[in-house]
Amino acid sequence: MDLIHNLSLGFGVAFTATNLLYCLIGCILGTLIGVLPGIGPVATIAMLLPATYALPPVSALIMLAGIYYGAQYGGSTTAILVNLPGESSSAVTTLDGYQMARQGRAGPALAAAGIGSFFAGSVGTLILAAFAPPLTELAFKFGPAEYFSLMILGLIGAVVLASGSLLKAVAMIVLGLLLGLVGTDVNSGVARFSFDIPELTDGIGFVAIAMGVFGYGEIISNLAQPEDEREVFTASVTGLMPTKEDFKDMFPAMVRGTLLGSALGILPGGGALLASFASYAMEKKMKMKPGEITFGKGNIRGVAGPESANNAGAQTSFIPLLTLGIPPNAVMALMVGAMTIHNIQPGPQVMTSNPELFWGLIASMWLGNLMLVILNLPLIGMWIKLLSVPYKYLFPSIVLFCAIGVYSTNNNTFDIWMVGAFGVIGYLFTKLGCEPAPLLLGFILGPMMEENLRRALLLSRGDWSVFVTRGLSAGLLAAAALMIVIVMMPAVKNKREEAFVEE
Repeated sequence: MDLIHNLSLGFGVAFTATNLLYCLIGCILGTLIGVLPGIGPVATIAMLLPATYALPPVSALIMLAGIYYGAQYGGSTTAILVNLPGESSSAVTTLDGYQMARQGRAGPALAAAGIGSFFAGSVGTLILAAFAPPLTELAFKFGPAEYFSLMILGLIGAVVLASGSLLKAVAMIVLGLLLGLVGTDVNSGVARFSFDIPELTDGIGFVAIAMGVFGYGEIISNLAQPEDEREVFTASVTGLMPTKEDFKDMFPAMVRGTLLGSALGILPGGGALLASFASYAMEKKMKMKPGEITFGKGNIRGVAGPESANNAGAQTSFIPLLTLGIPPNAVMALMVGAMTIHNIQPGPQVMTSNPELFWGLIASMWLGNLMLVILNLPLIGMWIKLLSVPYKYLFPSIVLFCAIGVYSTNNNTFDIWMVGAFGVIGYLFTKLGCEPAPLLLGFILGPMMEENLRRALLLSRGDWSVFVTRGLSAGLLAAAALMIVIVMMPAVKNKREEAFVEE
């Protein structure tokens, strides 16, 4: 009964004309910045924070939340159409979504992403409403040692997920971890690996790496082809909605992705990102039907699963923010900033001292997800028109949008040069047959791993056994070790090589 009472209070708050308007503005802005390559929710929310001073606290947070989960929808659009993940969690969607677009099935891919996102968003919101209080108990059990072990598990999972050589996948993760070390040391405040370049003291921007390796790298490898062999987008897209067979394939993937994303989103440490990678890995392990398209070649499950997982993760990542005051990612850190601007202290007291804000925000998420489906599915035709643009016009516009997006993050031309440099590196990865997704995961998790490793060792006075004496941490490390053992077994190794042979 409490849940029904709380949700009715939330819908009462969210259904006011002002809050509905700001929810719609957030969703439209989120979709737009997700669709535009190079412009992410972090930059947009950061730029809009000063504008929320004048808004009521609930309206401000509803709008910023709309931008966040709206960008999850929009990020998949560019991932599918032009192989550019608008959001880090959309990186996995490029693997099969882009292949579907190349085969003239961009419509079903976008519809699978939209429907999966709405389903996962709705379930994630329900979980947030029903289980927020008891689920915080799980998050309370995670100390620095557990976070470190969880991230080790995530990185091992990325190695298992990566196509081709295991050695190359490990090398990419190590490279990502090393790139994550560039910048100022958290404990000592000393700049490291910055080579006396002032712009590197804050570290390398995620946007610069993602846009360079995925966006510019793809463009360079395309331009390296002779014109008659070059990737050319065509307007011949048949059937905008998924077929009955597609629905049969994607529904179980959506359910699995939603459950996995909801679980991983609760844990601070990049839930939505880990969820999309883990969901893709899980889908690849599921038994394939006879005649089903191989993963990496345009399998609709490779779009529906990760897209459901990252949206469920995006919704449930509000649990640690609203109940513990811990931001699990950069966007949530900005949400903490927005709450502080309005004199709201994030943490367990939000639910009791400000129930209108807590439940109003939760109710607005369901309304926002509904708005996004209504906004996005009818616009699929418009996004597909992007495919009819000749490549000679399309690639300069992608380069321009990426440059604008990267520049707007820090108003710094150095970042544009960085994107160019990572574009060349991305092209070299393509030539060497290395997959860049593990590099991104290593880069994002690296600084968090280091911080939690050092914090755990400080608390244990340098005793490394803390990682195996704490039950939860030991369990996570054991799962990681088991994953390595399984993937190295000859039978599994051979099957894995068969699965990736066409990639």
